[in-house]
Amino acid sequence: MNKPKTASKPITVRKIIAENRKARFNFEILDTLEAGLVLHGTEVKSLRNNQSNIAESYASLENGEFWLINSYIPEYLQANRFNHEPRRHRKLLISKREMSRLAQSVDREGMTVVPLKLYFNDQGRAKLELAVARGKKLHDKRETEKQRDWNREKSRLLRDRG
Repeated sequence: MNKPKTASKPITVRKIIAENRKARFNFEILDTLEAGLVLHGTEVKSLRNNQSNIAESYASLENGEFWLINSYIPEYLQANRFNHEPRRHRKLLISKREMSRLAQSVDREGMTVVPLKLYFNDQGRAKLELAVARGKKLHDKRETEKQRDWNREKSRLLRDRG
C-alpha cells in the first residue's frame, strides 16, 4: 500500500488584520521579528472584525518592557461596559535576549522599532511583526519613488511589446 506523502514544512496561514504600508516608505527596514501581544477579551473580538490600525504606532522600551504605543483597536460594540480603551498601551511579549538586542539598537544606533503587520497565526493567536528601522531622509524617499515609477513603466513597456 502506498502511503500519502506529507509535506516537510507545515503551511503557515496568516490572517492579516492590519498592515503598516507607510513604514517601508518612511523607514529603511534592517531587521524583523515576531512578537506576541497582551490583549483583553474584547480586543481580540474587535481584531476579528478587521478594523484596527497600526499606521501611526511604534514600540517603546519603558521599565524594562516593550510596549506598543498609539495602536488603534476599536471598541467591540456588543461588549457595552466591559469594553477596552481603543488607544491604550499594549505590552509586547518578547524574549529577554531579543529585548536587550532591540534596546541596544535603539539606544546606541538611533534606530526605531516600528510595527509592520498585525495578524493571527495558524493557532489563532494575535502576533505583531516588528521591524528595527532607520528613518529615511527626503532624498532617499525621492529615490525610492523614482525607482518604483521606473519599474512600473518598465513593466508596461515589456507587457506592450511582449
